[in-house]
Amino acid sequence: MYSRPDLCSFATFFTGARLCRRRSNGSRGFTLIELMVVVAIIGILAAVAVPSYQNYVRRGQLQEAFTQLSSYRVRMEQYYQDAKNYGNSGTACANDPSASSWNGFTPAEAKYFGYGCTAQAPNAQSFVVTATGSSGLTTGYVYTIDQAGNKATTKFKGAVVSQPCWLSQSSTC
Repeated sequence: MYSRPDLCSFATFFTGARLCRRRSNGSRGFTLIELMVVVAIIGILAAVAVPSYQNYVRRGQLQEAFTQLSSYRVRMEQYYQDAKNYGNSGTACANDPSASSWNGFTPAEAKYFGYGCTAQAPNAQSFVVTATGSSGLTTGYVYTIDQAGNKATTKFKGAVVSQPCWLSQSSTC
């Protein structure tokens, strides 16, 4: 009957020297040092993988804000076509009862951001819709869009910034 050689047999065959010691009591297993090396390797891999995974999840959560802001901008333009303004100057946007289904700026599917809108003077001919991170990994992020489609990031990873784009990975456009 053929028996499978173990790793020590291969090492002895190829090097000509006996590199492995057999345990005298016949027990098999791992030494404490071998286990500690494995634990250290797993720790190093986790230290690299966990922050990368969190950034990946965060970028997915930020997409909610980008989608909702774009949607609100389109709705505001439709509202403007009917009302010839964006709302009361300095107050809420789209305050006409015809827009009551969405002008509270709290979409049912919103999980990670809170939304708000302000009509700007003079005569409410401009607006700014703001998305503020409220839960998950989005806390500390604030994005805006205006009537001209100008996107901006005013807060990124908790730090105040002023960038003319929606940041998702780094603090520059």
